[in-house]
Amino acid sequence: MLLNEIESYWTNRAEGYSKLNKQELAGAQRMLWGNLIEANMPEHLKNVKDKKEIKVLDIGTGPGFFSILLTERGYNVSAVDCTEEMLKKAKNNAGPLGDQIDFRRMDAQNLEFESEEFDLIVTRNLTWVLEDPEKAYKEWYRVLKNGGKLLNFDANWYCHLSDEAKKREYDITREDLKRNGVYDYFLDGEGIDNDWMEDIARQIPLTYIIRPNWDICKLKDIGFSKANAGTEDVYNVLTSEERENYKNNPMFMINAVK
Repeated sequence: MLLNEIESYWTNRAEGYSKLNKQELAGAQRMLWGNLIEANMPEHLKNVKDKKEIKVLDIGTGPGFFSILLTERGYNVSAVDCTEEMLKKAKNNAGPLGDQIDFRRMDAQNLEFESEEFDLIVTRNLTWVLEDPEKAYKEWYRVLKNGGKLLNFDANWYCHLSDEAKKREYDITREDLKRNGVYDYFLDGEGIDNDWMEDIARQIPLTYIIRPNWDICKLKDIGFSKANAGTEDVYNVLTSEERENYKNNPMFMINAVK
């Protein structure tokens, strides 16, 4: 079963991925990402005085980056991930904040929440690796309140496996990183097995689709009243190292309103 293989891979990556999250939490990214999310909060909630009234769902929380920075800003946060080891890292990284976050092991494509439960959904680097992203989007739509928002941060991470032009760009980026002595997120990270990840990616539908146009069309078909995407806002919160790594597949932010 592909979901089990994906879970096994990310279990293997949990320690190294957690270290990257800790670096983000220790640097300017903690503030920059938090500011970006708050700037894109649903308009009717921006002036709510008690942020505990605003329910946020962090899907694919991994080692807990979004959950931690939003909880410390006062929001009522639930966080899900299909990998138990990632949730352990998230709870540990959250420290005293961990008791305030509702961590649950859950498949992003089959959420165990009531309909219209959340004001905001945030997710990062998840949709690309889902077996059925359309089903996931329908579930995320279901659990959002009317007027709620989805903020999805992602990229065409493995499109080089299906697009020759992207493969040339990918190879050039790897060469540039090596020549300049820059840490390569695809090849150098602790726990990374690029052959294993590429084998998984070849079985995933979004590897073969250039996004985010596909996402915008699907979200509108599902029922979101507004949906748009862009790369500039995300670029501004990335480190110089991330910008170098992502130059052939820039991260985008999908902003959709139910």
